[in-house]
Amino acid sequence: MPKATVAAIITPDDNKPGIILLTKRSVHPFQGHWCLPGGHIDEYETAEDAVVREVMEETGLHFISPVFLYFFNEVFPQHQFHAVALAFYGTGRGNAELMPDEVEEIAWFSLNEALAMPLAFNHLQILQRYAQHRAL
Repeated sequence: MPKATVAAIITPDDNKPGIILLTKRSVHPFQGHWCLPGGHIDEYETAEDAVVREVMEETGLHFISPVFLYFFNEVFPQHQFHAVALAFYGTGRGNAELMPDEVEEIAWFSLNEALAMPLAFNHLQILQRYAQHRAL
């Protein structure tokens, strides 16, 4: 059965939607790849609560008023991974902190820089959708 996951497109404030936070994974699958903060939705947890929790756990930021963007199928048989990712965007408040249990690096990138990177999972597709959404 596929898992339900969340992914967060975090901006430093509402006036900078073209700057986003990425984390470099320290765990499998996709160890060493940059990605959007996120993870699995826990049992009896809402998607909104999950994305806020995951952002805090991975970055130390408070994810303010997450807005649902779209869903993305993530099917990677080579990694024995199948999930439906619910993507959200919003503002991160506080100071980003490295949380070494799952993340080996954390950094802000321009959206254009991130779109040119080999990202984990289907996070490139998520960012492409976000870029289209912002252009509307």
